[in-house]
Amino acid sequence: MQSEVTHKEALAMIAGEELASLKELSDAPGILHLSGHLLLLVLTGWSVLVTHEPVWLLASLAHGTLLVFLFTPLHESIHETAFRSPWLNRSVAAVAGFLLLLPPRYFRYFHFAHHRFTQDPAQDPELEKPRPQTPLQYAWHLTGLPYWKAAVMALLNDALGRNIGRYVPASAIPKLILEARLYLASYAVLAILGLAFRLDWILWLWVIPALLGQPFLRAYLLAEHAACPFIADMLANTRTTFCSGLVRYVAWNMPHHTAHHALPTVPFHRLPKLTLILESRLKCTARSYPDAHRQIFRAWRS
Repeated sequence: MQSEVTHKEALAMIAGEELASLKELSDAPGILHLSGHLLLLVLTGWSVLVTHEPVWLLASLAHGTLLVFLFTPLHESIHETAFRSPWLNRSVAAVAGFLLLLPPRYFRYFHFAHHRFTQDPAQDPELEKPRPQTPLQYAWHLTGLPYWKAAVMALLNDALGRNIGRYVPASAIPKLILEARLYLASYAVLAILGLAFRLDWILWLWVIPALLGQPFLRAYLLAEHAACPFIADMLANTRTTFCSGLVRYVAWNMPHHTAHHALPTVPFHRLPKLTLILESRLKCTARSYPDAHRQIFRAWRS
């Protein structure tokens, strides 16, 4: 590894023209990527509907994993880098957020605070609830049940205007309350219609797969920062995980997570190039997701 530099120093070494090229937005890559993700969801959804045990369970796992990984285009869209057109970013964020109980306005404030204060125990909202520190906590975290509980509570609290995060500016609170109430009303209407007209597909193509797929998303997200140092340098406090092309595709290149945190304005399709530029400077990497989790286990012991 070359001499230690911070992410700001490393970015300062990139020529201005190349930096501008990295930040250039476009609709086409996002549309193509989203189309591929949705096509895979259609194929796995069809498999869920036409297969029986034990193939049905495998199809539901695959469908659920693709479904919960709509978190990644949601994440990219709230950064407004998935597409050049603002309406596309807003539309994708709204639909993905609805499917995952994660309203985009709320998530935007939460996530941008995470970017500003990454790995700062006092201010990073991701650290308000401690990450797993024991095998039992780890297993409970990976069930996804803590996530669903927190998502429901956040919706209810926002709808009631209580316990709203300090990262939300006062001027935005009325819109946050309205967003949460609209989401809750929509879920209620959908539940009533589902029961009245026996819309079983809601259960088989959304609810059950989302529960089955959530552990894979939890494992993926845990690897982004767990067991990384609590310092401000993005080259050290964020992990880049070198993994298969399929994982990178479903995660919209977010395994290149150090590059994303170092320069959040770079769209997902240019992150591999930024990782190549920064690669010799990266201070927290993993060869795979099992390797990333082995690093987390080792951190518990030390």
